[in-house]
Amino acid sequence: MTGKYQAYPEYKDSRVEWLGRVPKHWNVTRLKHMAQIRNGQDYKLVEATTGYPVMGSGGQFTYATKFMYDKESVLLGRKGTIDKPLYINKPFWTVDTMYYTEINKDIPAKYLYYLALTIQFDRYSTNTALPSMTQEHLGNYSFGVPESEAERIQIANFLDHETAKIDTLIEEQQSLIRLLKEKRQAVISHAVTKGLNPDAPMKDSGVEWLGEVPEHWIISKFGYLSLVVRGGSPRPAGDPALFNGDYSPWVTVAEITKDDEIYLNETETFLTKKGSQQCRVFKAGTLLLSNSGATLGVPKILTIDANANDGVVGFEQLRLNHQYCYFYLSILTQDIRERIKQGSGQPNLNTDIVKEIAVPIPPNDEIIKIVDHIGKIRSQYAELMRQAKDGIKLLEERRTALISAAVTGKIDVRNWIAPKTALENEPCDSDISTIQSNYQEQAVEDM
Repeated sequence: MTGKYQAYPEYKDSRVEWLGRVPKHWNVTRLKHMAQIRNGQDYKLVEATTGYPVMGSGGQFTYATKFMYDKESVLLGRKGTIDKPLYINKPFWTVDTMYYTEINKDIPAKYLYYLALTIQFDRYSTNTALPSMTQEHLGNYSFGVPESEAERIQIANFLDHETAKIDTLIEEQQSLIRLLKEKRQAVISHAVTKGLNPDAPMKDSGVEWLGEVPEHWIISKFGYLSLVVRGGSPRPAGDPALFNGDYSPWVTVAEITKDDEIYLNETETFLTKKGSQQCRVFKAGTLLLSNSGATLGVPKILTIDANANDGVVGFEQLRLNHQYCYFYLSILTQDIRERIKQGSGQPNLNTDIVKEIAVPIPPNDEIIKIVDHIGKIRSQYAELMRQAKDGIKLLEERRTALISAAVTGKIDVRNWIAPKTALENEPCDSDISTIQSNYQEQAVEDM
């Protein structure tokens, strides 16, 4: 950071431990002297389908018939997610787990927002199971603040511009990850429905959405290839005599759907012996499928003996390569509701529906080749996505460091002038642009 930006000519001791030295002409100011901190309120009585945004720690999540405040504000967490300040510049309602601020006229709202991003929330969170922040702790938090309002505006404008560039790069990498996932799924889909031989004679599968498959493949159904068994949930739910034990792992839909790994090696929840006896135990190696919720149709292969809740079905005595079935089911995840439940109004995939899922079956030696091919493809795409995620992490660290440096006076941006060129045409910091270009070039070559 210091290599690109200039420091202030003179500094002084702020006498605030975390803040350290600040520019000589800056003052140390508490948050309560820059803004009034106000409590949010429950939104249930004002909730509507349209109207003013209701803001929570994750941003807007519903609407209200009226607003709580109609000026620029910085929202601060009171309970739960306390370390995600938000900036808003339109009339809003905020929930009772959030504070909002009425900001002094000489404090630019965006400047206060960037200051709030540097609060060390973990040092002030109350010692409870649910993190919380008091108005007193927030109000007494100290910052280094320039005397001049113009300098505060300059810092905010600088950070608006520079963080926007970084955010654009982050979005590009997120788009790249989405593209890689789509491309990977397309490759897997082609392999398990068309095979690896582009010259193989084709035939109509007899399944509308499946279309043509290689002529020598056969079409079957999961109900003919395995026992499709639904998991179970001990009752009553939450009974400590059944749950939170140490006897048997218990698989939930959330654990199946939290990532796109093939295998499930561990669970967060364990049942007691009594709880385990109330529901089926699936053996290690069993193929599982989520059959309820917004993410139904996601597969996973168990590597442990485990119970599973009633939002999960297992394929027992499956007479087909488990990895091949996993890859096949994984391509159905996005469309399985439309393909399998079309017109039924069925909210879940019950075992009868799962049994009817058609499966194209190549010869055994071809299945092995397909599984090996997909494994290599997944590894290649996983590496590209890892590089993109690493780049995003570096960009986010860069963003945090830049904000901290500007609002604590480690860099002097008083002479900074916003470039007149369009944002996307501006040169980026060399370290960021190099990271971006390197793995995007790799992705393009791979495609």
